[in-house]
Amino acid sequence: MKRWAALLVLVLAVAWSAHAADAPAPLKLWHAYRGGEETALIQATARFTETTGVKVDLLGLPYDAYAHKLTNAIPHGAGPDVFIFNHERLRNFHAQNLVAATAKDFVRADYFANTVEALEVDGRVYGYPLSLKSLALYVNTDLVPRPPASTQELLAMLPALSNAAEGRFGLVYESGDFYFHAPFLFGFDGPLFDDTGRARFDTPGMARSLAFVKRLQDERWMPQEVSGALVKTLFNDGRAAMLISGPWFAGEIAPTVRYRVVALPTVSETGTPMKPFLGVEAAFVSARSEQAARAHALARFLSTGEASRVRTTVGRQIPADVAAYETQEVKEDTLISSFREAARNATPMPNTLEMARVWEPMKLALRAVLQGGVKPEDAGALADRRYRALHRERPADANPVPWLGLVGAMALGGTAYVLRRPAGAQSLRQRYPDLTRAATYVAPAAAGVLVLVFIPFVVGLSLSLFHHDAGQYSFVGLANFVDILASRGYSIREPLSFYFTLAVTLLWAVVNVVLHVCIGLGLALLLRDPLLKLRGMYRVLLIIPWAVPNYITALMWKSMFHRQFGAINGLLTLLGLEPVSWFTRFSTAFAANVATNTWLGFPFMMVVALGALQSIPQELYEAAEVDGASRWTQFRRITLPLLKPAMLPAVVLGSVWTFNMFNIIYLVSGGEPGGGTDILVSEAFRWAFQRNEQYGFAAAYSVLIFLVLLGWSAFTKRLLRTEETA
Repeated sequence: MKRWAALLVLVLAVAWSAHAADAPAPLKLWHAYRGGEETALIQATARFTETTGVKVDLLGLPYDAYAHKLTNAIPHGAGPDVFIFNHERLRNFHAQNLVAATAKDFVRADYFANTVEALEVDGRVYGYPLSLKSLALYVNTDLVPRPPASTQELLAMLPALSNAAEGRFGLVYESGDFYFHAPFLFGFDGPLFDDTGRARFDTPGMARSLAFVKRLQDERWMPQEVSGALVKTLFNDGRAAMLISGPWFAGEIAPTVRYRVVALPTVSETGTPMKPFLGVEAAFVSARSEQAARAHALARFLSTGEASRVRTTVGRQIPADVAAYETQEVKEDTLISSFREAARNATPMPNTLEMARVWEPMKLALRAVLQGGVKPEDAGALADRRYRALHRERPADANPVPWLGLVGAMALGGTAYVLRRPAGAQSLRQRYPDLTRAATYVAPAAAGVLVLVFIPFVVGLSLSLFHHDAGQYSFVGLANFVDILASRGYSIREPLSFYFTLAVTLLWAVVNVVLHVCIGLGLALLLRDPLLKLRGMYRVLLIIPWAVPNYITALMWKSMFHRQFGAINGLLTLLGLEPVSWFTRFSTAFAANVATNTWLGFPFMMVVALGALQSIPQELYEAAEVDGASRWTQFRRITLPLLKPAMLPAVVLGSVWTFNMFNIIYLVSGGEPGGGTDILVSEAFRWAFQRNEQYGFAAAYSVLIFLVLLGWSAFTKRLLRTEETA
């Protein structure tokens, strides 16, 4: 009986294996959706699996890292079969051969014409249009029964709807983001590109649009330093009468808020409607997909029919599918129809490489005006300077032969050095009888160091000799280092300069370490006092800042430094002082970063100092008291000398941590104002991931950071050796 059972199990296993081998591999679909949009995508792909029998593996990625992961994964065959992305990066993806053209059975008439045009490159369509993304005006109908049709009507309404002292505003939107400022720019007839397709910033329309927005803020008709979270809070609390946002915001509105969506008003001064960017979200098929036919079928399925209806009703997306608007559900959905109407005046976002280059210069100009550092008429010139500095000319190619010869000579030299040493009288096995066992123990750690440290270091060092452009690498030798050290394109006193950033980094490290040591040592001295009650509880409370993940702490402190709603400015107001715009000047932004990092760093120094203090014999202090030494003398002559052996390594370690403390800079000040508070590591990050993926330039920055830290390491090593021999 057992034999028959075993035979049956074997037959079933073989049958299942054959079935699994015949079944198609799951399609990989990458996206950056969250909330209702993600739920709708899950339902749509489940319907695709029911219809075709092909499974779909979904992977949600953070939007900020999405493009970078695509450009790195797809060329190596590790990427998705289908990915959902906005159309503005299409030409970049096309230049890197990441996307495939649509299948032959693609029907242009199934979609709105402007959505198909947005996905065209050299006469061919790449991608299946899913949805439209544009901005419109959300109006709280309890506060604004009749929406404004022009900016003149808007300005007349705002004073009655706003009271900054009570936290009420007539209009809110993310004013520091160029995507939300674009409708004002185009409404004031400001061009973004010239006839050659190159970005233009210093125009009358740009100045007028910035002056208009600056007036809204200065009159307190809209808040300062607006974030997406603040927009949501104000509108849901009934403290914002109107807001500018896209269809994705509808899912964030509380059920108790009554609202409607209308097109953005016309600019009275020019008679031109405010024209937001029109973004087209599409399902792109990877050029490296091994299941191209099934991938095209999935992308087409998601963009039309039942999947389009689900994305509309569940995900609250504005469909690009013409037939979707014929269904009863969509016809009765006022939000969808309102956004579709608002998108008629939208300006299609160019899918050229030039579009990716305007965001940082415009962000700099926009925030400089809103923070009061630059006049609206001068902001365009500021953006032009930043644009020219960021997008430097491609370095000339270098001859790799001398470099290969140098590497070969170094390898031969190293080999000759090893071989010229005389062989020992005993063999390696005789001198180290436990070599095999020792190698076995060390191998896991050595493998980790090799994979996580040595190989990335060699790759980064090699990458610094190349220039990256649209997926293509070209050997340029030391050109990246020359451009960095020569500060080409900007003055050494400007934030983009390596020397300026190095000075800020050194100041950042020194100030933080001094505060960490002073506060940590001071608290350790207090906690050592035997007369202090509840010392154990205080130790636990004071260690909490170090125990909490630093990115959570950074976001908390960021909110406390908000100009209008932050706790710190609230405290200043209670004391009768003026609120501070913390991120408008270098001094205050730097102070905000330092305060946050000090909160994070002092517990480590406190713990080290407390442990060292407990090892000092109490008899030394008793003898000093007998000799008449004061408390200060005891501290100077006994405590400090005996603390140095323990504190000096902690100071060295803390300085290295602080030197590369990326999270605080990135999350608290964000480099504001204008990149002035960026440190070397955050500047390298921006060159790699926010400035057209200039990986070689960023790698050169990283090599220079390594050399600076190598010099610091040599100095501290000498310092520690001197301390040991003293």
